[in-house]
Amino acid sequence: MPDAPEIGDAEPVDPPDLGRVDSARRPTTGEGVTAIESQLRAMRSDAEQHIAHARAEFDQANERLKQRTGRDLIVATLIGVAIGAIVIASLIFVKWAFVLFAAAAMVLGVVEFSRALQVAGRRVDVVPQLVMGFVLLLSGFFLGAWVHWIAVLAAVVVVVVWRLVAQLFAGDGRTRIDVIGDVLVAGFVQLYVPFLTSVAMILLAQPRGEWWVLAFLILAVAADTGAYISGLTFGRGGRHPMAPRISPKKTWEGFAGACVAALVAGALLAVFMLQVPWWAGLIFGAVVLATATVGDLGESMVKRDLGIKDMSSWLPGHGGVLDRLDSILPSATAALVMFYLLAPLGVS
Repeated sequence: MPDAPEIGDAEPVDPPDLGRVDSARRPTTGEGVTAIESQLRAMRSDAEQHIAHARAEFDQANERLKQRTGRDLIVATLIGVAIGAIVIASLIFVKWAFVLFAAAAMVLGVVEFSRALQVAGRRVDVVPQLVMGFVLLLSGFFLGAWVHWIAVLAAVVVVVVWRLVAQLFAGDGRTRIDVIGDVLVAGFVQLYVPFLTSVAMILLAQPRGEWWVLAFLILAVAADTGAYISGLTFGRGGRHPMAPRISPKKTWEGFAGACVAALVAGALLAVFMLQVPWWAGLIFGAVVLATATVGDLGESMVKRDLGIKDMSSWLPGHGGVLDRLDSILPSATAALVMFYLLAPLGVS
């Protein structure tokens, strides 16, 4: 028998190539692509197609809403939620911080309203409007109602006299009727934006006033939302126009939805927030609904006279600041009156 080779004389054996063995075991579909990879790619492609289809359907639905409502609902909702969060946080946690928010809204409202009037040919002095607007807001919050009325009279006198003096130095031969119109517009701007905003500051300064401010804001938004949903659902095509010459898109179906939303919200807010009887909330809701509707139609009339659709495009999906404040500003005065009348009914 031949001698067995010694261990030290044995030739080394290369270890198996595990990657080569593993790849040899996996089935392939050609060109080095495994069946699992091919299946994952197919799943990914299918998912992308579903996402693209869903996005296309969403865009089509959103476009239909834009055609029927005249605004981008998704963008409008996102901006509305963001502004609402800021308002609620300022009123609940830091009461005086709402004054800053109101001042910012007042500035934007005065600027965009002045620009719209200037485009229509009116002379509006923005700087004195803003200065006296700040005076009204601060007097309303810090000095009380009686001193505030003196500040209101002074503010109107200042903007009117400023316009007359500015026209005197201009010497551009502007007709008397145009000058009178400019003076009236100066007083109107001051009373419409800064004054109505300052009324909310008077309410804010009252005991538990922040809750009444929040309540009337919620009521105005609830009425607007109720009108939007009801009008979109039952008032298609302007079935029963409410004021066709002023705002053709507003329908009685939408107003009915606003009534339901305002009354329900008023009753709930009365019991859970304002601590007054539920029937007092119905009165509060009805009054705010009336002033909000008048304010909305009033601004629509102004825009119609100016020949514009929105006051500006600063808030995508909403238009301008005043397009969102048109129903809120007149409601501030109603809310202050309701506070004086209904707050004494509060349950201790």
